[in-house]
Amino acid sequence: MILDVIRGRKFNEEFVVDADKSISHRCAIFSLLSEGENKIKNYLHAEDTLNSLEIAKKLGAEVKKEGGVITIIAPQKIKEPDDVLYCGNSGTTIRIYMGLLASNEGFYVLTGDEYLRRRPMRRVIKPLSDVGANIDARENGNLAPIAIRGNKLKNFNYVSPVASAQVKSALILAALHANKPSFYKEPFLSRDHTERMLKGMGAKINQKLTENNECEIEIYPLEKKLSPLNITVPNDPSSAFFFAVAAAITNSKAVIKNVTLNPTRIESYRMLEKMGAEVEYILHEDQYEPIGDIIIKGNKLKGIVVSENIPWLIDELPALAMAMAVAQGKSVVKNAKELRVKESDRIKAVVENLQKCGIDAKEFEDGYEIIGGEVKSAEIDSFGDHRIAMSFAILGLLAPMKIHKAESIYTSFPNFFELFKKIADYRITDAD
Repeated sequence: MILDVIRGRKFNEEFVVDADKSISHRCAIFSLLSEGENKIKNYLHAEDTLNSLEIAKKLGAEVKKEGGVITIIAPQKIKEPDDVLYCGNSGTTIRIYMGLLASNEGFYVLTGDEYLRRRPMRRVIKPLSDVGANIDARENGNLAPIAIRGNKLKNFNYVSPVASAQVKSALILAALHANKPSFYKEPFLSRDHTERMLKGMGAKINQKLTENNECEIEIYPLEKKLSPLNITVPNDPSSAFFFAVAAAITNSKAVIKNVTLNPTRIESYRMLEKMGAEVEYILHEDQYEPIGDIIIKGNKLKGIVVSENIPWLIDELPALAMAMAVAQGKSVVKNAKELRVKESDRIKAVVENLQKCGIDAKEFEDGYEIIGGEVKSAEIDSFGDHRIAMSFAILGLLAPMKIHKAESIYTSFPNFFELFKKIADYRITDAD
């Protein structure tokens, strides 16, 4: 699919984006640990999150959909499926389910689409294997499909070399079925939805930050099934960030409605503030997650250096690069090597495509340098990566863009185009 962005316009708009993907995935997966009826409002109906829900059904859950509420009733015991479990394009689905299934008796095979089957899985497979999990995969235990022979796992004391919410979540789920308390340490607090939600369901998880800002987590084995979820999934600040950048680069105003204001999820908005945009946060409620609105007003932007809190904004860095492309002066991103193992090599994708747009950009092993300038019309290769496609669609507000392999947008952000038409003229063609 080709997305042709023809022209953009200045705007003053409200944006109600889709429900949060990370939290929706976890609702489907964590419900399998509960007893009773899980009531989930505003669950994201996108391909990847529906795959997470379908896997829960194949593992024995009963799923009902009535109005805007999904009810999930977990089985007494996770059952062995008679088919492969398909995770689509979602690294969250495959990696978190690995942690759950590795500690439950049965045989399970996890796979995904062509892009997910290229993404590295050893970072989760190795630590799980080290604590007794029986897992195998292609390329010497690195690529899907992944075969799991679930069994009782031993407790562990694991120090992760990376701050990754997916790795952490997989290990926490494994620890819940261990024989004794387990300890997990990461070099920096990654997104903490898993800890928040599981603690809210009754799991005993203790977390603290050290003087060096390392995160230490103690996880106790479950003594009984968890309490069911009763949650309204907040909207996704990561998805909404595309429209925050759109406001920032066109001197417009965007009001982002009902998103999570979790500090580990809004770091990218803090970076827009540092660049010169006006950003206001309005808190409405704080139960499982802090939820509220974010107001962004465009302003003259200046270059910045982004080298800290990278795990909190890793997914938003491609969109932030579009603001850097028009900011005055030089911007630098460091310590973000993780970008190379996302749906595409996002360092390469950002730099090569910005160069096509006439922007001075240089690639580093762990990031890039961008010198702001005048954006020119270009043909963009999204590499099948939804965030690259949407980022350059936003840059298309300033100059026409032809974006190839844009069908991945439908997978992760179903109502992107409905919102995008508020601020841009575009057309979609099937040929690619």
